[in-house]
Amino acid sequence: MQDRYTLADKVYPYERSADQDQDAPVRHPVVVMGGGPVGIATALDLGQQGVPVVVLDDHEGIGMGSRAICFSKRCLEVADRYGAGKPMVDKGVVWNLGKVFHKDDKVFEFNLLPEEGHEYPAFINLQQPYFERFMIDRARELQAQGAPIQIRGKNRIDNVEVKDDHVVLDVMTPDGPYKLEAEWLIGCDGASSPLRTMLDLDFTGKVFQDSFLIADIKMKSGMEFPTERWFWFEPTHGSGASTLLHKQPDDVWRVDFQIGWDVDRKEEMKEENIRRRLDAFLGDEVEYDMVWSSIYTFQCKRMDSFRHGRVLFAGDAAHQVSPFGARGANSGMQDVDNLGWKLGMVLNGKAPESLIDTYNTERVHGADENILNSTRSTDFITPKSEMSKLLRDSVLELSENFEFARPMVNSGRLSVPCTYDGSSLNSADALNGPARTRPGSACPDAPLGDEFLLPKLSGKFTLLTIDADAPDSIEESGIEVTRLALSVKDDKTLALKDRYLGDCPSGVYLIRPDQHVAARRPSFDENQFRAAIRRATGQE
Repeated sequence: MQDRYTLADKVYPYERSADQDQDAPVRHPVVVMGGGPVGIATALDLGQQGVPVVVLDDHEGIGMGSRAICFSKRCLEVADRYGAGKPMVDKGVVWNLGKVFHKDDKVFEFNLLPEEGHEYPAFINLQQPYFERFMIDRARELQAQGAPIQIRGKNRIDNVEVKDDHVVLDVMTPDGPYKLEAEWLIGCDGASSPLRTMLDLDFTGKVFQDSFLIADIKMKSGMEFPTERWFWFEPTHGSGASTLLHKQPDDVWRVDFQIGWDVDRKEEMKEENIRRRLDAFLGDEVEYDMVWSSIYTFQCKRMDSFRHGRVLFAGDAAHQVSPFGARGANSGMQDVDNLGWKLGMVLNGKAPESLIDTYNTERVHGADENILNSTRSTDFITPKSEMSKLLRDSVLELSENFEFARPMVNSGRLSVPCTYDGSSLNSADALNGPARTRPGSACPDAPLGDEFLLPKLSGKFTLLTIDADAPDSIEESGIEVTRLALSVKDDKTLALKDRYLGDCPSGVYLIRPDQHVAARRPSFDENQFRAAIRRATGQE
């Protein structure tokens, strides 16, 4: 099977760096271990802030296989902050609609984004190598503009020594070893995380006893499905306890079979056996080429802490969930979204180092939310007893005709942005507004004429006023906050009012650089908002 997703053999080929010729180790503010989507996103976030960052990767380019394919609206909004969101949507397959089947019967369908007024769709399907390539292309653009980003291929970290205020790295290259120092080391090196192993750190959680076979196929003729997410429980066609179907760019389709725990993986991965399952599912008239295949198990687990001194973990290196629900890469991007501005402020001397601890608390909260939802999905998709299966099948049968049962159907609760309820960075909610924009929540988008709200809340602290007076800017403890003044009178769709005011006549929001709400009040109160700025930056 030829892998068509290797978009370039050497996207960041090995080049000898000046650091390798120094007598003493060179110290960098930030070193990122791993050049996947989370590692490159970290470089983009920090590089756009002017923070020097070095990405070390043991390869020289993009990984093989489609792997992650479902990228959520929030993930795309984060990518848009980095300047990479729009090419992803242009290449990706946009979808909002999903359908659930039980055997041959459609149980119901759902729309993940029924309301208008958002720049980005609920989801796109895009093979992970494309996602990575767009991020790397953006990094190259920023490098050309002078951003302090380095990506070093064939630089493998073999050992780390954690000191009180820095980390010492032993790096191996084709020219031999050298040493580096980092004020902060960020592990974005994936689920097997060599960095985690070097530090003798582990996960807590569980592995579910079931196996799933992924097959990506290039359609040649005979198959017509709409651009939707289709999920079958106990399909009568094909083999497996469940089947998932997704369309990807380049006329490629992802088929995901649940094949059981006690299987011979080597046998199942033989092309003739994969084709046997595909032929039973698709029918004899369909012609296709096999592109990529893999077998995986459900795992829902995380590290106890994402911070260990000057070492931080993000993405799959920090937490793992089952792929149903598209919470892997999407939650990794939310990790970077949370960590980037905090680390940048600390390194630029605008916040105390303790602010980094809130990355751990907020993203552990996010990981636990993902693990809870993924575990519930897994329990519904793979019942562990006859009674559980009877209950699951009864819910599916009722859902075809009765709306009350449909929320109980769980074919994978799809990724949504995490709300950091209870975060120490939140100020008490002083606005009786919509719950969706309470402190800790990610700002929903809204149309502003021919533009949209979220790009105006990008990468900085913002004072969003809606039909309320406030100064054009306010500076507190070295943090400059600029005002974005809006009025519902200019909003013919009423989306801004519905999402940010509800029945309130006015509102003032303090928005963090990651577009999460830090505070909100009905009007501007200088003392209250100065205190909210200090609180949001870990200064009180």
